[in-house]
Amino acid sequence: MSDFIRRRLAEGMALLRVVAMDSAVHDVLEQAAAQTVSALKSGRKLMVAGNGGSAADAQHLVAEFVGRLCEERPAMRAVALTTDSSIVTAVANDYGFERVFARQIEALGQAGDVFMAMSTSGTSANILRALERARQMGITTIGLSGATGGKMRPLCDYCVRIPSDVAMHIQQAHLALEHIFCEIVEREYFGNISSSSNCAPIAPKD
Repeated sequence: MSDFIRRRLAEGMALLRVVAMDSAVHDVLEQAAAQTVSALKSGRKLMVAGNGGSAADAQHLVAEFVGRLCEERPAMRAVALTTDSSIVTAVANDYGFERVFARQIEALGQAGDVFMAMSTSGTSANILRALERARQMGITTIGLSGATGGKMRPLCDYCVRIPSDVAMHIQQAHLALEHIFCEIVEREYFGNISSSSNCAPIAPKD
């Protein structure tokens, strides 16, 4: 069993090393973060959604925005569309599960907002419907997905694609990039992170 654990950890770390060297991923993430900063500075907000583990990631990311990641600073406008069980179950019951996020975007979204959609396959029907509705409303769309981006890729203004088709490894990479995304937004919105920050850089070894 110890060998199995080592192999799984090694697979995850190998993918993170690939992502760490993938300038295309870095460029898209940086552009998406810059657009999010611009939206927040204009009084708009970030909305985030996903299914299963990606729903947990959506809530995690929003918690960093509303709480904090690195600095003691004012809250940033963000909402997870996965958390209100009454809305989710009512919409699923009355309109179908594929509309649970799109309906909330209709209610809460404004032109100039940002919607981040998470799907390891890029084919989740409720994510695709939400992206379609967001684009119709003039909302910037960011996607976090796997290697191909699936059907969500053409619906995203910025699509961060992890070069893997293994869902758990994609989600591990997503979480690492979500933290970096939040840190970039925090830095650009409030200024550089101080040396006393919880995210202060680690000095390189001699």
